[in-house]
Amino acid sequence: MARAGCKASVSGLGGDRAGEMRLRRFLENAAVEVNEMVAQAAIRTAQASAGRHVLAIQDTTAARSDPAGGGGLYLHAMIAVDAADGALLGLIEARYLVREQGRRGQRKARAYEDKESARWQAAAQAADLICGGAERVTVIADRESDIYEAFAEAPAGVEMLVRAAQDRALGDGGKLFSTLDALAEAGRQVVKLPARGGRKAREATLAVRLAPVELARPANRGAGCALAARVAVTVVDAREVDAPQGEPPLHWRLITTAPVQTAQEAFAVVDLYRRRWAIEQLFRALKTEGFHIEALRQAHDLPRQKLVTLLLIAAVIVQQLVHARDPVPGQVPRPILDAFDPGDIPLIEACCAELEGKTQRQKNPHPPKTMAYAAWVCARLGGWTGYYGKPGPIVMLRGWRSLQDRKCGWTLANLQAALRHV
Repeated sequence: MARAGCKASVSGLGGDRAGEMRLRRFLENAAVEVNEMVAQAAIRTAQASAGRHVLAIQDTTAARSDPAGGGGLYLHAMIAVDAADGALLGLIEARYLVREQGRRGQRKARAYEDKESARWQAAAQAADLICGGAERVTVIADRESDIYEAFAEAPAGVEMLVRAAQDRALGDGGKLFSTLDALAEAGRQVVKLPARGGRKAREATLAVRLAPVELARPANRGAGCALAARVAVTVVDAREVDAPQGEPPLHWRLITTAPVQTAQEAFAVVDLYRRRWAIEQLFRALKTEGFHIEALRQAHDLPRQKLVTLLLIAAVIVQQLVHARDPVPGQVPRPILDAFDPGDIPLIEACCAELEGKTQRQKNPHPPKTMAYAAWVCARLGGWTGYYGKPGPIVMLRGWRSLQDRKCGWTLANLQAALRHV
C-alpha cells in the first residue's frame, strides 16, 4: 500500500508499471462492485461481533471536494466497536454520496427515502443484519443524524444513541431543550478528556440530567404521514461544570431508545457516546495522517469509490492493530482472525521468528494467533525497535504494508514449491 503519511496513488499502490496496470484494470472492471467489497469485509465483522455488545458507529467524511464548494464525493461509513474494551471489530457499512451544488434548496421537495439523510437509517438496518449474532447493538451517531425517522423506524434489534441537534417538539407540548434545562441534576462525575482538536487534555466534572420523553412527529411530515405521531425515548443531558477559563464547556444532549433510570446508567450512556471518537480516528488514518485520499487523482468517481473502499478496509485493519498493541490485562486477547486470514498466520509467525532478538525486550510478548501478536510483528516491520514509545498508526500502516509485500513473495514461493511436486 502507499507509504504511511503520504498521498495514495494508483502508481504507488501498484508498486511498478505492471502492478499499476493490474490495479487500473481492477478499478475499471464493471464486475467489481463497492457493495460486494464491503460485504466481504462485513462477513469478518459479523463473526467478530458474535455474543458481544456492539457499538455500530457511523459518520460521513469527504472523499473528494469540489474546488468551488458545495459538492463532491462523500463516504458514509459504519464500524463495529466492542463496548467492553473499545476494540474495533470491523467494517459494517460503506456507501458513497455524490453531492451537487445547488441541490440544498430542493431537499424539502424530495421524499425522505430519496434524501441523503436516509443513509443514517439504512446503516442502522445494516447493523441489525450484520451484527445479528451480537448480544446487543447500539447505533451511535452525531448531530447530523438527529432525524425523526431514525427513531420512529429504528430496527427492532438495535438501540439508537444520537446527539441532539434540534430543539424538538415533545408530546406534552413542551420543547426538548427547555425541558432538559428545567431538570434537576441527577449526579456528577469526573471524566478524563484527552487532548483533541486543539483542546488540551484535562479532567472535567460533568453533571447529568435525564428524563423519559416523547418526541412529537414534526409538523412538516404532513397529515397523511405513516410515521408514528410520537416516539418514546430517554434524553440524557451532560454538561461540564466549572470549565477552565477560555475553554468552552462540554454540553451533550443525547437521545437514546434504551431505558435509562439512574445517574449511573446516564453516565454509562455518556461513555458509550464518547466511543464515537473511534470513527474520527479511522477517518484520520484514511486521510491526512494515513492514505491521504483527498489527493487521489481518479478522473471518475466510480474507480475512486473502489480505491477508497480498498483503503478504508486497510485503514480499519491499521486501527485494529493500534488498539491491539495494548491488550487489557485479564481480558481474552482478540483473535488474529479479526483482521487476517488463516493462511496469513504462518507468514506472520515466520516474520516474528525473523524479527525477534536474543533479549527478553526483543521477544514478542503476546500469545500466537492473537491480534496483539500480529500488531507486534507489524510494528517491528514498520520500524519500531521495541524499546522507545508505542507504535502509532503511521508505524502500523508502514508495517502492514511491508507484510502485504512479503505476502506476495510468500504466496509465489509456496505456489512454485507446490508446482515442483506436481
